[in-house]
Amino acid sequence: METPRNLVVLGAGTAGTMVVNSLRRRLPAPWRITVVEQHDTHDYQPGYLFLPFGAIAPEQVRRRTRGLVHDGIDLVRAGVERVDTAEHEVHLADGRVLPYDQLVIATGTTPRPDQTQGTLGPQWHREVGEFYTYEGALALRDRLETFTGGRLVVHITELPIKCPVAPLEFTFLADDWLRRRGLRERTELVFVTPLDGAFTKPVASRALGGLLAEKGITVEADFMVEHIDQERRVLVSYDEREVAYDQLVTVPVNMGADFVAVSGLGDELNYVPVDRHTFLADGLDDVFALGDASNIPTSKAGSVAHFSVEVFTENFLEHIAGRPMTHVFDGHANCFVESGHGKALLLDFNYDTEPLTGTFPFPVVGPLTLLGESRANHLGKLAFRHLYWNALLPGRPLGLRPQMSMAGKHPA
Repeated sequence: METPRNLVVLGAGTAGTMVVNSLRRRLPAPWRITVVEQHDTHDYQPGYLFLPFGAIAPEQVRRRTRGLVHDGIDLVRAGVERVDTAEHEVHLADGRVLPYDQLVIATGTTPRPDQTQGTLGPQWHREVGEFYTYEGALALRDRLETFTGGRLVVHITELPIKCPVAPLEFTFLADDWLRRRGLRERTELVFVTPLDGAFTKPVASRALGGLLAEKGITVEADFMVEHIDQERRVLVSYDEREVAYDQLVTVPVNMGADFVAVSGLGDELNYVPVDRHTFLADGLDDVFALGDASNIPTSKAGSVAHFSVEVFTENFLEHIAGRPMTHVFDGHANCFVESGHGKALLLDFNYDTEPLTGTFPFPVVGPLTLLGESRANHLGKLAFRHLYWNALLPGRPLGLRPQMSMAGKHPA
């Protein structure tokens, strides 16, 4: 009888769940799969964006983790204390030790309001809100229900963050929500960012910046926050600029899991440095990092997890067979950007090509419009929740190649 070999996956979020479900059908004997996850619920995190506006019910974004992991996969409910790469072991918070032959770190990224002075004061989840957690999004919903006007400030602390367009989407949806409630004329909307414009990519930044201007939303760019003064209700930057607010919606610093730092596997934000094409951790041949847990230079978004898992799965089967990994991830990301009034934009880009105008996924017929508002894009965003639960997480193919295509795009 062959000696069992162990694939251990840390994290049953988007990337981790897709990996174990995809490999369960394809991993040859004597491999067995263990996934470690401390939470018993799995959230559809793009749904957090809609919770503050009452556009989605809380139960629609949350399911039990066990029901999403296929039979034949061992699910271990525990936190991770550290990884010992010399001994090829994962030490769990409850004292258990899991040996591994191959390890995948897919523990994502987490908002860390404790990293910015003054954030976790008495007004946290009140006058200082956030929508990057389930609890925060629900608390913000309750705050907005009592909002009658004033200065509403949407603020990004630092990049990278999970879903980098989400703060813009929140701002556009807030504009729409305020107009429908008759409060827009009584509200000053301000978008505060450490970037020099609306987004990281120049073409997209111009298009999104134009939308902000059309909607009368003020942009405070190049703002690096030093602290939040809750008593005075102001953001204070390192260059001593101040932005006042009546209601603040902040996006805290995002960081990877603490065990990554404890294990000596991370950068200054606890993301695992990897080869950006294969996800193999630097200096190791038995550790990979996927999804938001890695330091690859593209968006921390569900689409990146999806496309990268497809590439990883093929490479991993080659890797454990002792063959070179021949599949290359090109940084492909696409994301819908809700712009309010039942419309959205779509961005599609990779490491080398920024978002362009055109149609997606097919030339001319689309049906989706790139870098342009459309009802079809909004419906696509809403439909993705169904695809997430019923196709993406189970590991079923969506019919899209992981590599970005130039078909239908108009070069800048």
